[in-house]
Amino acid sequence: MIQFPEGTPRSVIDRAASGPRKPATDPTLGVPLPPEMAAQRTGTPPHRLVVIGDSLSQGFQSFAIHNTDLSYPAIIARELGWQRAFRFPRYRSHGGLPLNLEYLLRALEDRHGATLGWWDLPLAPFTVQSWMSEVEDYWERGPGSVTPPAAPINHNLSMFGWDLRDSLEWTFDRCAGVLAGNPPSNDLLDQPVENAAFRAALRVYPRATAEQRAMTLFDAARALGEQGDGSSESGIETLIVFLGANNALKAATNLEVAWSAPGFDRLGAKSHYTVWTPEHFRQEYDEMIERVQRISARHVILCTVPHVTIAPITNGIGGKLGPRSRYFDHYVYPWVTESTFSSHTDKHLSGEDARAIDYAIDAYNDHLEAVVREARDNGKDWLLLDTAALLDNLASRRFYEDPSARPAWWTGYELPGELAALSPPLTTRFLAADGNGGRSEGGLFSLDGVHPTTVGYGILAQEFVTTMRAAGVPFYHPDGTPRKDPINVDFDRLILRDTLIRHPPQNIGSTKDIIGWIDEILDLTGSSFGGGVLGTQE
Repeated sequence: MIQFPEGTPRSVIDRAASGPRKPATDPTLGVPLPPEMAAQRTGTPPHRLVVIGDSLSQGFQSFAIHNTDLSYPAIIARELGWQRAFRFPRYRSHGGLPLNLEYLLRALEDRHGATLGWWDLPLAPFTVQSWMSEVEDYWERGPGSVTPPAAPINHNLSMFGWDLRDSLEWTFDRCAGVLAGNPPSNDLLDQPVENAAFRAALRVYPRATAEQRAMTLFDAARALGEQGDGSSESGIETLIVFLGANNALKAATNLEVAWSAPGFDRLGAKSHYTVWTPEHFRQEYDEMIERVQRISARHVILCTVPHVTIAPITNGIGGKLGPRSRYFDHYVYPWVTESTFSSHTDKHLSGEDARAIDYAIDAYNDHLEAVVREARDNGKDWLLLDTAALLDNLASRRFYEDPSARPAWWTGYELPGELAALSPPLTTRFLAADGNGGRSEGGLFSLDGVHPTTVGYGILAQEFVTTMRAAGVPFYHPDGTPRKDPINVDFDRLILRDTLIRHPPQNIGSTKDIIGWIDEILDLTGSSFGGGVLGTQE
């Protein structure tokens, strides 16, 4: 009998009785649409791609939003031949917001070399402080604190840290109000950029008029859907909605399970919770779906919530719970080792905690399937991209390295040829350098252990491209001529742009000691890679 920690919701325990959720390999869920629908589609919608999401859709990487031209939506837009028209916010200077770990590691490497010896420890914190002071000054008081001039509504309407409630309620005016009421303190001891998410949001949300400044992400997408010259039945060709991960992610990044309770649906009050019960998630998701239904889009793609305990920010140690189990005895941060771990002093999740989180997410995704199936039954061209199954099939330690733990449906993931040719092979392990300018392991996740590298985003983009093409979305060359199937993402370009793959900082060793050292100084995991960046604002 499966054991669960005390306090696990009954709905999670009941969901576990059905076993691990099987992937939805068919985006249509086997529900065909009336054949006359395709014939009724005329013209090309003016907005070929609009995305509403969180950090995974915005392009977050190594604890920063920076290279937004390498987000998966931007990669898709390029493959559509629509990159010049695709609008997205930019955060170009000082490694972006709130703190680019890659930039920080390179600053330490330039000053102290590829290894951080005992003789460097007295001076290295000053290197960190000096670098972070520049970043803080730029975004809090310098040019980065100035909101760019108003422009047409972005096509990438994604915000790091946003969960379902955040996406439903935050607007430009509300974010600006938080910043106006909380001026930066310039604290020499607490140097990460204050209210970084709200600063980033001002570049995402529309702001040209008073009406736009009161828009949520869904209002902004609805406004895009209403635009057009009358030659098409909708203003948006493909709408991607990828939300919900931050309703469970904080349990993994904070290594703490706090099930949602009253207040889960209120800004501020919800910050006490790290993982939503299936009932609360359904309530939030259904309210979001009501907003999506008001948006005029030819195709809508919903994405399942990935199993957050697979990301390498949670490092399984101590062996598996039992034969054929997917779960380790304990989950700790990547810089904590088997030999140094203490259950009394180190933050950790138990294997039973991880299992409960995963089954809660399975319940979330069961509901997503039901939402898409109902929409298709009603004649809407809604599709499901099973991003949870994608990560499951890539999971290195959970499945690749333990065949006995693989469910019957597990197939693994065949990497595109360009990525399969890389050496060492790409894995979901925490990124590590080889000391000679290259990479020794990992490569699918960036330095925050949560968000993909550039080639990882490319894999996600490829899954969307394949789904869109199956739905009949046309792809074009830059000169406007149609592309022939199969439509493949340009991974050679992404490899060239992926600095973590080509030449990662050499001071990230296999034990991740320096990342752990930075975490001790800055409490990055305490501020959370998702959700916790919002503080407790009402």
